[in-house]
Formats: sequence, structure tokens, C-alpha cells
Amino acid sequence: MSKPTLYGIWLSGPTYKAGLALSLMGQPFAYKHVDLRAGAHKQPEYLAINRFGQVPALVDGDLKLCQSGSILLYLADKFGKMGGKTPEEKARVREWLFWEFDKLAPNVYRPRAIKRGFMKADDSVYQLYTGLANDGLKVLEASLGKSAFLVGNEATVADVAVYGDVSYAGEAAIDLAPYPGVKAWMERVEKLPGFKKYEDVLPKQDAA
Repeated sequence: MSKPTLYGIWLSGPTYKAGLALSLMGQPFAYKHVDLRAGAHKQPEYLAINRFGQVPALVDGDLKLCQSGSILLYLADKFGKMGGKTPEEKARVREWLFWEFDKLAPNVYRPRAIKRGFMKADDSVYQLYTGLANDGLKVLEASLGKSAFLVGNEATVADVAVYGDVSYAGEAAIDLAPYPGVKAWMERVEKLPGFKKYEDVLPKQDAA
């Protein structure tokens, strides 16, 4: 059985989420670097894999998937790991995935892009995004006061997705000091077997 192939770029938070999930599930994968600066994501051969022209994409046999949340749910279902054990837990996992993509990811990734020079914006725009990020972090802090992980006491792909946002807070110059519960949860995620930082999960070039 061939390994799934993950397409992305090492700087991409959504690509990291997919790679981290595979690593935590103990699943080897091949990797294809997509050079966004060169416009590789807009070329016909890549659009045949990811019609949205974004990263990540996952190819597993004849199946081609895009959008990190969909990839995470697919992996959880295929390998029977980190997807929640009951119908309610599975629904809660989906809730968190939809929430983080709406309320947290853009408000961490965009100020990160501003700070790294990938995105031009004045300070008022930066402050708008970080203010919204802090609103999201307050929600997380409250939720993590009730359980060790986002859905009960075991890690799920919901934790992978949200960690894949919050782990970039430092690069966005967002201070996590006001959120001790979030920081303690991050430490729990980082102790999971198979955990790796994004620079250790995602190569800077193709990998078989």
C-alpha cells in the first residue's frame, strides 16, 4: 500500500496541521514541496490536485483532498485515531474545526504574515487581527479550564487544528502570557507521541 502524499510548503500553518496529524497517528507520508512564490499552486498540474489553488493537498491513492480540516477528518476516519469515540465527540471535533478556521486561524496567520513581511498592512489592520485573535484565545482559555484537551481527556484532530494556529502566535507577536490554560494545553500536545514542530514535520524540498 503506497503512502499518502502531502503537498504544501513548510511555512504553511494548514500544511503543518496535516503533517502533524499524520505524525501523531504514526503514519509515514511522502511530501511534495509547492513553491508558492513561483506560482506553482496556480499551474494546471497542481490545480488538477487542488482545484482551489491552495496548500495543503493530500493524495491518497485515487483520492485527492484539499482544505486542512477536511484532510484531518479524513485521516481520523481512515486510521481510526483522534476523531472522537462517540457521535457527540465526533460532532464536537467538527465544531472546533469549523470554529478555528473562522475565528482563530486568519487572525493568527495574517498578523504573522505582516510581521514576517509577507503581507503589507498598517498597524490598525494588525491591531484588528490580533484583537480578534485574543478574543479567540479567551474562548480557548475558558474551554480548556474544563478538560485536558478540546474534546474530553484525549487529543483529537481538533487539538491538532487549533495547535496549528496557536503555535504561530509568537511569530505574530501575540502574547500568550495571559492564557496559562492555553500554554499548559500546548505543553500537553507537545508531549504526545509523534509530536514534532513544524520545521521538523515539513521538509523544505520533496521527500519520499
